[in-house]
Amino acid sequence: MTFYPNERIGLFIDGANLYSAARGLDFDIDYRKLLEEFRKRGRLVRANYYTALLENDDYTPIRPLVDWLDYNGFSIVTKAAREYTDDNGRRRIKGDMDVEIAVDLIEAASYLDHIILFSGDGDFRKVVEAVQRRGVRVSVVSTLKSQPPMISDDLRRQADNFIELAELGRLVGRERRAREDFPAADAEDDDDA
Repeated sequence: MTFYPNERIGLFIDGANLYSAARGLDFDIDYRKLLEEFRKRGRLVRANYYTALLENDDYTPIRPLVDWLDYNGFSIVTKAAREYTDDNGRRRIKGDMDVEIAVDLIEAASYLDHIILFSGDGDFRKVVEAVQRRGVRVSVVSTLKSQPPMISDDLRRQADNFIELAELGRLVGRERRAREDFPAADAEDDDDA
């Protein structure tokens, strides 16, 4: 990873996508370590975490994580998720945050030098290209090492740097907890990887 000490850095985390990628590599993200790691690499200006939440549930399994992130240095961007039943009768949750992330990336290009996008979603290729035209370097964090790989080839090629999540996991990961110990295990459903 190439970083410069005085560059202004922003983290943009597609929560559902990062969760799925880390789960595919069999570890959880330690978000405190994640912030510490990127604070060492430059001037961390922004750390956004994007997720959809079910509105009508008294308790949503992702809520403890979102609350912790909100109190510990992350800006939380949420919207209402839609619940539906798929063709096989399974309960599914749809909460695509692509537009919110894309808009924030374009706006952040005016005050950041380096954007770190935590997503492998190929839909972001065009917005990454637009941000790069404004002189901002873009690193994408995802994985080729899961089955199937979680990074779009188009997005990986467009990025200035590709950061393999399996490698970053050595610095910011922790062993996966059992489902009952980590309520966010099924909180997010990633439809776009």
